[in-house]
Amino acid sequence: MKARTIVVIVLVLAAFMGVVVWSTLSAAEVECEVCLTFNGREVCRLGRGPSEAEALQAAQESACGGNAPGMAELIVCRGRVPDRAQCF
Repeated sequence: MKARTIVVIVLVLAAFMGVVVWSTLSAAEVECEVCLTFNGREVCRLGRGPSEAEALQAAQESACGGNAPGMAELIVCRGRVPDRAQCF
C-alpha cells in the first residue's frame, strides 16, 4: 500500500473512534447510585444514562446482577424498590 493510503485509513479509524467515544460519553449525562438489599446482602452500584430514570434503571440492573445468582432471582430483584437511590 502507498503511504498516503495508510495515512487516510489511520485518519478514518481515528475519526470513527473519536465519534464512538464522544457519543458514549455525551449520552451519559446523569449518574445515580442505587442501594438495595436482596438475599440478606446490601449492594450499592452506580449507573449512568441520558435521563434520571435510565440512570436509576442501569444502577438497579448492576446491583441486581451482582446480588442475584439466577434468572428467577434476577427478575425478582429487578422488581424490588431500592433501599436508597440518589442521582448526581
